[in-house]
Amino acid sequence: MTWLDKLERRFGFLGIPGLIRIVIGFTLLVYLLVYLNHGFELFLGLDPVLIRRGQVWRLVTYIFLPQSLSPLWLLLALWFLWFIGEGLERAWGAFRLTLYFVVGMIGTTVAAFFFGSNFSNGMLISSLFFAFARFYPDEVIYVLFILPVKIKWLAWVFAAFLLVGFVLGTNSYRAALVAAFANYFIFFGPEIIHMARHRKDVSTRRKRFEMASRAADDALHRCAVCGATELTDPNLDFRVARDGEEYCMAHLPKAGTPAN
Repeated sequence: MTWLDKLERRFGFLGIPGLIRIVIGFTLLVYLLVYLNHGFELFLGLDPVLIRRGQVWRLVTYIFLPQSLSPLWLLLALWFLWFIGEGLERAWGAFRLTLYFVVGMIGTTVAAFFFGSNFSNGMLISSLFFAFARFYPDEVIYVLFILPVKIKWLAWVFAAFLLVGFVLGTNSYRAALVAAFANYFIFFGPEIIHMARHRKDVSTRRKRFEMASRAADDALHRCAVCGATELTDPNLDFRVARDGEEYCMAHLPKAGTPAN
């Protein structure tokens, strides 16, 4: 039984069914409030300074901030979030998805407080996307409703951008990036390490097998005429003629007869 199984048996009642649908509902509500009162979003963001001053609601409300104020892009983003959330809840169940989401919130908060990175809810949603790609790598979506692309290729492209940022960024950015994706590393890290070790073991066994196969096929004696070896016929005797070639007794050149 894994640690997740143990946690689910003990605290499974804390799982929130339809969590992502709830997040989407509050995001739409916040969008409406921002639309009616520009500047309202300034009271919801993940700002460590203001949180230390007592605005603790920001520890939660930042996850409802819309990524775009464009109605079209907002609807597309929320549809994609709903698509990811439904898939993860099918694969994990309510408790594990809730735990993954909460750990992601904690990681994002740590990144903001200790490393000064303003990731907001972008990295949290990204961690959901990468988790979805682990479960449904061959799921096809249509970019702009036209171009069919498998989820795993989108994940690899996005991961490449993150890797560039990790390599070129500052140490604080690197640490913040790791903290923001703590949920992904905690949930999938052991599996990734196990798969890497398994591939290495399989590769090692394959090389050993190939070496053993080659060793078994390497005959000590081979007739220069018919190609017979002691492996193809254990009863054959072989001799080396004056020309330096090895022959089976049936094709050994007679004394004084040049070999063809």
